[in-house]
Amino acid sequence: MLLIFGLGNPGSGHANNRHNIGFMAVDEIVRRHGLSGSRLRFQSEAFEGVIGDSKVMALKPTTFMNNSGAAVGAAMRYYKLSPADIVVIHDELDLDAGRIKVKTGGGSAGHKGIRSIAAHIGPDFQRLRIGIAHPGDRDAVIGHVLNNFAKPDKAWLGPMLDAIAEALPLLVGGDGPGFMTRIALLTRPIESKEA
Repeated sequence: MLLIFGLGNPGSGHANNRHNIGFMAVDEIVRRHGLSGSRLRFQSEAFEGVIGDSKVMALKPTTFMNNSGAAVGAAMRYYKLSPADIVVIHDELDLDAGRIKVKTGGGSAGHKGIRSIAAHIGPDFQRLRIGIAHPGDRDAVIGHVLNNFAKPDKAWLGPMLDAIAEALPLLVGGDGPGFMTRIALLTRPIESKEA
């Protein structure tokens, strides 16, 4: 079984915040793959199903971002899984808007949700980092992540979330590089043909 956690803050007031892009990705994954749900489990809204050949549970913690580790740790222990069986989808200030990277392990880079998860299960879980870009000023970071996506972001946000959901069977199957390649192909601009 693979557990996919999208990070965000609960409540309708946060629904369109940049910090909630993990929740947005899980919503699209649930829709695209017809995962059943929603029920409350492990301090999370949980959805279950099969993606590719793997049983998957997609979860949106009902804790606030800074306490995400409690939900992740509870689910991992219940199913007797290892950190390698956990995928966390989250916003990343250090990537340009719309860029993604997959990695396993590493530090938190100041992301308090990632720090919380590492404190509960260790750092060696998979991360799907979705770029939201840095605002350019350290003092503006909190406002940036807790504000809604701007209108220009809509041009890349929808296509990126669609691509993540479509390519997800590759990641679930253990092919991180293939997943990244597929997303790049799905999101590249359509080149105009010259006459």
